[in-house]
Amino acid sequence: MNFGAAKVAVSGEASIDEIEKAGAFENLKIRPENERVEEVKIPFWKQPDHLRVLTSAILLIAAWATGQQYGDDSLPAILLYVTTIVLGGYKLFIKGFRGLVHLQFEMNVLMTVAVIGAALIGEWVEGAVVVILFAVSEALENYSMDKARQSIRSLMDIAPKEALIRRGQEEMVIPVDDIRIDDIMIVKPGQKLAMDGVVVKGQSTINQAAITGESVPVAKLPQDEVFAGTLNEEGLLEVQVTKRAEDTTIAKIIHLVEEAQAERAPSQAFVDKFARYYTPAIILFALGLAVLPPLLFSADWSEWIYRGLTVLVVGCPCALVVSTPVAIVTAIGNAAKHGVLIKGGVYLEEAAKLNAIAFDKTGTLTKGIPAVTDILPVAGLDERYVLGLAATLEKASGHPLAAAITDKAAKHRADSFEMEEFSSITGRGIQGRLNGQVHWIGSPALLTDKLGADINPEVHQQIDSLQNEGKTVMALGTEQQILALIAVADEVRETSKEAIQSLHALGIRQTVMLTGDNHATAQAIGRSVGVHDVQAELMPQDKLAYIKELRNRKLNVAMVGDGVNDAPALAASTVGIAMGGAGTDTALETADIALMADDLKKLPFTIKLSKKALQIIKQNVTFSLGIKLLALLLVLPGWLTLWMAIFADMGATLLVTLNGLRLLRVKE
Repeated sequence: MNFGAAKVAVSGEASIDEIEKAGAFENLKIRPENERVEEVKIPFWKQPDHLRVLTSAILLIAAWATGQQYGDDSLPAILLYVTTIVLGGYKLFIKGFRGLVHLQFEMNVLMTVAVIGAALIGEWVEGAVVVILFAVSEALENYSMDKARQSIRSLMDIAPKEALIRRGQEEMVIPVDDIRIDDIMIVKPGQKLAMDGVVVKGQSTINQAAITGESVPVAKLPQDEVFAGTLNEEGLLEVQVTKRAEDTTIAKIIHLVEEAQAERAPSQAFVDKFARYYTPAIILFALGLAVLPPLLFSADWSEWIYRGLTVLVVGCPCALVVSTPVAIVTAIGNAAKHGVLIKGGVYLEEAAKLNAIAFDKTGTLTKGIPAVTDILPVAGLDERYVLGLAATLEKASGHPLAAAITDKAAKHRADSFEMEEFSSITGRGIQGRLNGQVHWIGSPALLTDKLGADINPEVHQQIDSLQNEGKTVMALGTEQQILALIAVADEVRETSKEAIQSLHALGIRQTVMLTGDNHATAQAIGRSVGVHDVQAELMPQDKLAYIKELRNRKLNVAMVGDGVNDAPALAASTVGIAMGGAGTDTALETADIALMADDLKKLPFTIKLSKKALQIIKQNVTFSLGIKLLALLLVLPGWLTLWMAIFADMGATLLVTLNGLRLLRVKE
């Protein structure tokens, strides 16, 4: 059983009818996982089980009124009480007797023994009240858990169930299960995408909040990847389908969230183990309380049996058992809605205990794409003019930094020139003839070669200053003079500094950046984002060794990377966190937590949610055990009645459930 996802996995050959008969499904309908049906929403109080409880409650009032007039021991009153007990509790009794037969001493067994015992000693009112209150408790508990499960159901409803597909010259609307890879999907403005794919025609902005949690729509052009469940806001798009319906990113997210909610967190494992011994202990204690005082001290049998029955009711571990799973289901579901995939309750709890976080630099703290940061023309030249010269030369180059300059020139609509006699100067730069004159662009070493002692000391100072900021400097010039300095750097993400500050505020004691870059570049970026420590010029095995060193210092450390290059360090950390998991199968599979968008602000949200979840779990467990202990102490002197015991148990269960649902309110 997957409690959080409301799913049951069955191995072997069995029909739906056989499965429903075999399990205690309380008239719930089972259907195959992939079967699509329109669920009819029935109002809470119109559901058959709840109508039965309401009828029982009315009968109880009638029985009480009859008892007031003719006495609780009168035949009409007793008949009404018996009817109330049978109507309100027959499902409870069926489950209770089944548990007794299989020696599974769970809450239904405790309640069944308590109600029947109350009836046998003539406590008709108490027995009927216990049945009604327990039924109300279960109804409200189911309602609350259903609210928690809505996080998964809302994910399932994100993507459309059918799409407009073009095959050859024919356009047709077909169910997503019938769509094939390489089909062309036509998506009109205002429609959601039904499948993952690649844009082959058209351009638009796509709202990807459902998958990545990004609030700002993303521009999409031909060859860009798009995801099922996202919203096409503006233009008409033609998308080539790249994955089957069950393999889309949203389908994988749903599957992983369901698996995560079925995982047992450490606190849940403790609660389950505790309940296994606690329930039989309560039964033995209740039996001893009912039998020993009358046998040893000639006490009144009726009175002590009543107290024993009260112990059974108050000892019911409902609140304790539900205290942890409701918090975990709610937290993981809320995280998924915000574009954070937490792959199990254990990682939710571990994230709350983190005190150190290591970040990969490229693609995590930085964008991973070089960009022009500074253009410093010399001798009063125009910036667009020198940028045009540099871009004309770089168009013929295959160097990684060339794209940064040509992109910058395109954005600024810089001038373009005719080039002749292009040649590469190995390891240092390139040159070509522009406007009849030889121009070159390359490293500061090339600048020294070309101009020698003719370089202005101020230019040297500017080069040193830019390099100390972690930027790669290129010089542009002719055989006679330098024309400009152009600095290129892997730009820091706008959210990195804010995210690091938020993490420090949340109690993360140590943040460190791990990179293969040189020390000067690494230190400059480390200073700009505000991490505590910088480790530079590291190979993948060095990153792994550093993570192990932090673990050896008894730190709970997370590693944040791209889920591929940093796989060893991710595996060695307490919690491995992948950036930009949307569409990246490796990130979804290897990391413990995946931030679906390239947005580091999701990390403080995840830590905050985890801390809140752990806090609520501790509150729930402490409260559940505390209320039980207090109630048991009140039973001994006879101050606690049966109906007060069930009211305390019901109240505790509702309170821990509602406390868990508070996690839905945690926002970024």
